[in-house]
Amino acid sequence: MSTVTEIIDAVKQLDERSKAGFLARLAEVDFEDVWDRQIAADAKAGKLDALWREAQAHPAAG
Repeated sequence: MSTVTEIIDAVKQLDERSKAGFLARLAEVDFEDVWDRQIAADAKAGKLDALWREAQAHPAAG
């Protein structure tokens, strides 16, 4: 059995109050993946500016 399956099975057995607490804690987890963070950092650093200018120059191309 996988760890994910074990977690889901355990959560199913919780009472409603404990489930609510689990969901509240789960909301604190950062699920944004590394790739998304890298793209955001590159955009903030201006590394994507040339691509943005090119896209703006050719709006009909999509």
